[in-house]
Amino acid sequence: MQDDLPNVFLIGPMGAGKSTIGRLLAAELHREFFDSDHEIQARCGADIPWIFDVEGEAGFREREQQVIGELTQYPRVVMATGGGAVMREANRRALRERGTVIYLYTTVEQQLKRTARDRNRPLLQRDDREEVLRTLFTRRDPLYRATADLVVRTDRRGPKAVVGEIVRRVSRQVDPLMSCKA
Repeated sequence: MQDDLPNVFLIGPMGAGKSTIGRLLAAELHREFFDSDHEIQARCGADIPWIFDVEGEAGFREREQQVIGELTQYPRVVMATGGGAVMREANRRALRERGTVIYLYTTVEQQLKRTARDRNRPLLQRDDREEVLRTLFTRRDPLYRATADLVVRTDRRGPKAVVGEIVRRVSRQVDPLMSCKA
């Protein structure tokens, strides 16, 4: 059954667990895992804060669009995207057309906890982190929901529980009778 599953693309805000859950999900499905942010860093030999400093957010988003456009065409993959990937229509379209999109939903409070010590998030290198996260959530949540095939909550749940839910729900999309076979 797992061979029949489409590509799986994870979207959601920073701190939702996209990379951690993506790696575990790829292992569970015996698929290759990609993290679009890590791929961008590997290709240009610089970290994301440096790219933001030198090229600005617009330059980073150009790189992100190229990487997402390419990686979504690979067969049998799980990919975690950056939190802002949904800001570009080209990214939303590529994700929707080339796989199943999972929105990993988490609250702003949970994001604050999970990103408290992270210095690799350029948009959070400010004193008003909570305000920044709330503004991003207000702007991006409708786009995440419009892009996603499924919404999965990650608050106060372990990554393995989230992976199990994703596998069950995506399997039911492919074979609606799965829920009757249990």
